[in-house]
Amino acid sequence: MFAAERRQLILEMVRANGAVSLRELARVVQTSEVTVRRDVRALEAEGLLDRRHGGAVLPGGFTRESGFPQKSHLSTAEKTAIADMAAGLVGEGEAIVVGAGTTTQELARRLARVPGLTVVTNSLLVAQALAHANRVEVVMTGGTLRGSNYALVGSGAEQSLQGLRVSRAFLSGSGLTAERGLSTSNMLSASVDRALVQAAAEVVVLADHTKLGSDTMFQTVPTELITRLVTDEPPAHDERAATELQALADQGVEITVAGPDADSGPGEPLPQGRQGRQEMPLPGQRRTQGGHGGPAGLGPQLRSAAALADGPVGRVADLRRR
Repeated sequence: MFAAERRQLILEMVRANGAVSLRELARVVQTSEVTVRRDVRALEAEGLLDRRHGGAVLPGGFTRESGFPQKSHLSTAEKTAIADMAAGLVGEGEAIVVGAGTTTQELARRLARVPGLTVVTNSLLVAQALAHANRVEVVMTGGTLRGSNYALVGSGAEQSLQGLRVSRAFLSGSGLTAERGLSTSNMLSASVDRALVQAAAEVVVLADHTKLGSDTMFQTVPTELITRLVTDEPPAHDERAATELQALADQGVEITVAGPDADSGPGEPLPQGRQGRQEMPLPGQRRTQGGHGGPAGLGPQLRSAAALADGPVGRVADLRRR
């Protein structure tokens, strides 16, 4: 394990528990207490934790990262609508990768109904959602378990993705801006997400409106590599999210907006000037030609937004480059 990986794991353990002994840290990162003590000193010098006799503790005023129990209760209706819409992009016999997150977990629950599907994931939650699905093959990465979001991270996870090629990747994150793209607050998670992106011909980001305009520490997917964003409609007063959506569309990202009640009716119309489903070429080096899906032999073609709108999921609005 590299020093940066060790220190990230040490920091996560201290954030999760408040205080951890050097002996326990050494056991988890599988190194000596001397090495761990050196890592703790380096993290203290950066102001990320405080040393105590025989261990490390949170520094004063340092907030803990939200874990899965907290995240799973946020924006549940929006995540459900996003997952419903994203599932409509996946066809029978396709091979995809699905990253970690509560929104991707919701997507996985819907993918259980797609026959002949192959899903590569580093998320225990995604794998659990698909564990009993008939005719769905689940391939898990290796790696070290990150307990806060039940994801496998580290060099083992990244190495297991080398040489992999699938039609598209479905990813979530902590923030999304037109300037930097998708980002997350965890270094190891960001590194694995970048490896997932490299394995896919197209990248679909799942992010509710609360993440739009938020920029966190580690970039995972630059804007030019994002094929499509599936999100919910921002509230009328949320100017930041609306502005960010338009900026992403101006850079060529396909925007699919689903309301929380998308499966029960058409919902409210989008603001004037942001409607329409005209087809435009997909931008960026991972785009395919002619508006089709992944490369030959990797499964069905990506359906157009107009085709999705005619399905049972509900209203779709696609924003395009003006």
